[in-house]
Amino acid sequence: MTTFEQTLVNEISTLSESRRADVLAFIRFLKIGVKDDDELEREYDEAIKDARATAQKYNITQDVIDAEIRAVRDGK
Repeated sequence: MTTFEQTLVNEISTLSESRRADVLAFIRFLKIGVKDDDELEREYDEAIKDARATAQKYNITQDVIDAEIRAVRDGK
């Protein structure tokens, strides 16, 4: 184990369990990395395509969506 790794382990060991979980989540976030614009655009396009296919499969039209929104806003 390197000096850096030992220092990191020592620092983490002084944290509460919940803070350790936060550190782990942050490390995993860093490992995933930030996606570039092209990758984000591809994922967005795929999500839109999937949403449209689902809407078509269940016959969900814009009118249905608008009616649902109105109902929620009106508290119905």
